[in-house]
Amino acid sequence: MARPKTPLLTREGIRDAALGLVDRDGLEGLSMRKLAQELDVQAASLYSHYRTKDDLLADIANGIMAGVDVSGFDSGDWRHGLTVWARTYRRALAAHPNLVPVIAVGPGRREEALRRADAIHGGLVAAGWPPRHATMIGASTKYLVVGGAINSFARGFDDDVQVYRDRYPNLFQAHKLAEHAVEIDEDSFELALEAFLAGLEGIFEKVRTRTGGNPDEGGGEGVRH
Repeated sequence: MARPKTPLLTREGIRDAALGLVDRDGLEGLSMRKLAQELDVQAASLYSHYRTKDDLLADIANGIMAGVDVSGFDSGDWRHGLTVWARTYRRALAAHPNLVPVIAVGPGRREEALRRADAIHGGLVAAGWPPRHATMIGASTKYLVVGGAINSFARGFDDDVQVYRDRYPNLFQAHKLAEHAVEIDEDSFELALEAFLAGLEGIFEKVRTRTGGNPDEGGGEGVRH
């Protein structure tokens, strides 16, 4: 039998094409029918690799989460671990903003997300945080990152100076924000992260004093994020 002239359909190829569709058209622009058209195959061919669109999206989310770095916790320095995790997490989300609603919903059963959640929780506890605090820190970091990735503060302003000059005197330069959106959004995230870590420093000292350096005395096992 002659070899097919076109490459066989693979899960990787399906994922890449689906991610391209979502990046271009948003989540609502992805359907198995449209994806099949994009790949020039029959929709039935896709279902032999993925049972549902949700299964496909979960696999794509798994791949994106694989680029999030939690190795900073290996050093035992929770500040370094959180910094590396938060920056790479935001970068991964910002690269595919249309997928944020899928990724941000939580790890569920996604292997890569669960592996990272386990590393983060374990790293925080090993560094001296009680389990309950470790859970809350993981959640708080996620809120910070997702908020920074899902929306742009600077791009929310019009570039027409007339909009602000007469009625909003304190916003007389707001029309320039969109032009510098990338820089403003990056620097604003770094400021928020710095303030967050500084606040945690004070809490950490209080927790260590109260528990005598024993994280198990910190109030329960917590829930892994």
